[in-house]
Amino acid sequence: STVVISLAFLSFPFNTVMDPSVLDARTVVYCGACGMPPEYCEYGPDFETHCLRWLKQHHPKLYRDLSPKKDDDDDDQAKPERPSEPWTIEERLTKFYEKYQPDKLDSVPGLLEKYAGKEDKLFQALTKKYGPEPEDPFYAEDEEEEDDGEDEAEVTEGMKGLSTSEKKKRRGAQAKKAEGKVDTRVIIQKITRNRKKATTVVVGMDTVPGVKLKDASKTFSKRFAGSSSVKDGKGHKEIIIQGDHMEEVAEMIVDKFNVAAESVYLDVDGEFVPYGKK
Repeated sequence: STVVISLAFLSFPFNTVMDPSVLDARTVVYCGACGMPPEYCEYGPDFETHCLRWLKQHHPKLYRDLSPKKDDDDDDQAKPERPSEPWTIEERLTKFYEKYQPDKLDSVPGLLEKYAGKEDKLFQALTKKYGPEPEDPFYAEDEEEEDDGEDEAEVTEGMKGLSTSEKKKRRGAQAKKAEGKVDTRVIIQKITRNRKKATTVVVGMDTVPGVKLKDASKTFSKRFAGSSSVKDGKGHKEIIIQGDHMEEVAEMIVDKFNVAAESVYLDVDGEFVPYGKK
């Protein structure tokens, strides 16, 4: 059989306007390592070992577009460092108004002057009206942060002989009978950082029956209108409260959490004194 090829297209005038619906020719890139279009390379076994290397050398833009995103670990490394000191009263108030009333930031200096010496009452009123304070990054929880050596050592040393770890009581009828025998010991200590800023550390709240540390921390935060967080100590959990509130915390633990005063200890000049015998 004979194949007839028409040459009529040779007479097509070159200056004729083409149909706009006809698309221009496109150049398709194929990976020199696996032979697939680059957007499909990631589904092959050699994507990271061969394809990315080839794309980086021959098509840098495609390489940047198709490279795997950075892991969360890289984001963690970019986190800002924790400040060396907590917010001042002025910074706390400014951050509070930035969150709740940004249009009233100009009133911060006047409020500081009006409530000089009564800042706690001011923050209590503000948190009651608007909500909790913004968290001070100085007190932000960091699971990888190393414990403070000397301060933690003092608390650990004081905990000797005041054991907060005891086998959990079995639930049910036997637990109800043993409720009065739970070994509850709460230690309250003031720690001064940089000889200026004080924090109140509470150890042993996990020995109080029916109390969850996070709930207790939120209660302290609302009561003292400041930051409060739960952190891991050496062999124990502790609640860290912004400010010096030893006496108030002890009173609150006795009244609100129904802990016997004799089971609450205050660190007074290095000695642990029962709150009920002060």
